[in-house]
Amino acid sequence: MQVIVRDNNVEQALRVLKKRMQREGIFREMRARTSYEKPSERRVREEAEAVRRHRKLVKKQMQREGLLPMPKKAVRPR
Repeated sequence: MQVIVRDNNVEQALRVLKKRMQREGIFREMRARTSYEKPSERRVREEAEAVRRHRKLVKKQMQREGLLPMPKKAVRPR
């Protein structure tokens, strides 16, 4: 992973790097690898993640079909 530092602005480059790492799931994987996870705990976690993904998919489908209101867009101050 590579981040370009522009105008010696290291703080901005770090923010971009952290955002990319968060999106890739690197932080989650690092936390998972710090200690041993029992197979039963792993199974429970993976099932919970699958349920979460499915609910998110169903919610998006319902929003597209008009059964749920669309999320409001955030207004960014300039």
